[in-house]
Amino acid sequence: MAKILILFAHPALEKSRVHVTLINIIKGIPGITVHDLYEIYPDMNIDVDREQALLTQHDIIFFQYPLYWYSPPAIIKQWQDLVLEHGWAYGHTGKALSGKWTGNVLSTGSGKDAYLPGGHHGHTLAEFLVPFKQTARLCNMTFLPPFVIHGTHRMRREEVPFFCEHFGSILEGLRDDRYTPEMIAQAVYLNDLHDLGKAD
Repeated sequence: MAKILILFAHPALEKSRVHVTLINIIKGIPGITVHDLYEIYPDMNIDVDREQALLTQHDIIFFQYPLYWYSPPAIIKQWQDLVLEHGWAYGHTGKALSGKWTGNVLSTGSGKDAYLPGGHHGHTLAEFLVPFKQTARLCNMTFLPPFVIHGTHRMRREEVPFFCEHFGSILEGLRDDRYTPEMIAQAVYLNDLHDLGKAD
């Protein structure tokens, strides 16, 4: 059974419906650790040793956040700059993360069509995530498709649990190795895996 680490960052959690529900659902799933970066480091003074120890104890690492201005919250960049040290995470002797999986869990105010080629934002969501993909490559990690909840600005309250329960189910599938590499390779979003790999 894989151990999953959620590196969670939301600069205005009190205003969120989606991420509060996501966190409440996944906190109760065995094998999953939720690590709230803004709660633990309100001054952004990252404890590098603590974070590196957490990474070594988990097999799959997700960054969960709202996508603001096409980027993750500032604390995630701070975390990356300090924690992913040369000689530890990358470089000739930096093999601590080799073989692990990583990906993104995010929400966007815009609908899915806004991130299609020719859409309102001019780029696909995958293009905005290239820095994460290249970081994974440099650290010898497998980069997963993102889990995305689109259109949060217009989402009805009763729709939120639907997406969040899907996410919980997918995390359990990843934890229990129910998805083949071929299934994952064919998915544009991790959301696509919801109906795959379920127990018979």
